[in-house]
Amino acid sequence: MTFSVKTSISFLLILASIESLAQEFQSYEQAVPQTEVKFKMIAIPAGSYLMGSSYSEPGREDDEGPQRNVTVDAFWMEEHEVTFAEWDAFFKNMDVPQTKAIALDAVSRPTAQYIDLTWGMGRDDNQPSNSMSQAAAIMYCKWLYNKTGIFFRLPTEAEWEYACRAGSKTAYSFGDDASVLKSYAYNKDNSASKFHKVRQLKPNAWGLYDMLGNLSEWTLDQYNPKAYDALADGVQNPLTPPGTRYPRVVRGGSYQTDAAACRCANRISSLADWNKRDPQIPKSRWWLTDGMTIGFRVVRPKTAPSKDEIEKFYAQYLK
Repeated sequence: MTFSVKTSISFLLILASIESLAQEFQSYEQAVPQTEVKFKMIAIPAGSYLMGSSYSEPGREDDEGPQRNVTVDAFWMEEHEVTFAEWDAFFKNMDVPQTKAIALDAVSRPTAQYIDLTWGMGRDDNQPSNSMSQAAAIMYCKWLYNKTGIFFRLPTEAEWEYACRAGSKTAYSFGDDASVLKSYAYNKDNSASKFHKVRQLKPNAWGLYDMLGNLSEWTLDQYNPKAYDALADGVQNPLTPPGTRYPRVVRGGSYQTDAAACRCANRISSLADWNKRDPQIPKSRWWLTDGMTIGFRVVRPKTAPSKDEIEKFYAQYLK
């Protein structure tokens, strides 16, 4: 086969274009306009993995199986849990029109926290933000979208576990030895019963900090103890869509969780009891009076949905 100069130039341009697209998908620092907030987004490549835990894994719960081969598309994930510096840029300077898409507490913006929901653990800029409901976390994502024009959301349960494992097949991203956990996660054994600043311990192989321990993290999925039974091997981007307010899936374990539960495959069901001491009527959809161990981090899909799809997504979760 022979190539003309014109054909060769076209071929080189195509290669350059492909190389440029490949280079675009890399970790980067995200700035939020009109604020001082910046945070790092880690590029998570598309791939497949075995979701759930084997029957022989110590600490395994029945809702962690049967294991399924799952494929997820590429996405970016925040390298650490959303901090108070990030959250407060939203909460303390929020424009009222941006909150009218959801009716909460009979007002168009979140109510003030009526008690110290950090329970004395600190509210430093580098502390992970805690005690937020799933709706509050998604409202923060929508605010980010309005500020940046980039679609942010919570991870699906499948995305979260894939990112947490970082290519591993073991109970923890670093292996099966629970005694090593203290180097990667603030848990019941090393936390002194409080959460800690982000990025203090070792990250996993993909550069993500505190995927296990510190704060448990919201995902998008409705909790179903038999969810994996309904999944076919090779399923792509699985998601159990929202139904009732409770239960939803939380992942990762927290500073109060023992090592056996701070595993990649462990699933946590949210509970109405996380808001049992809320004095408001109706109870707040923003704050969790007894959810001091709950936080979140954001993701950005590599392939962005259309504007209509984005609006439908937020409407679905913020109704």
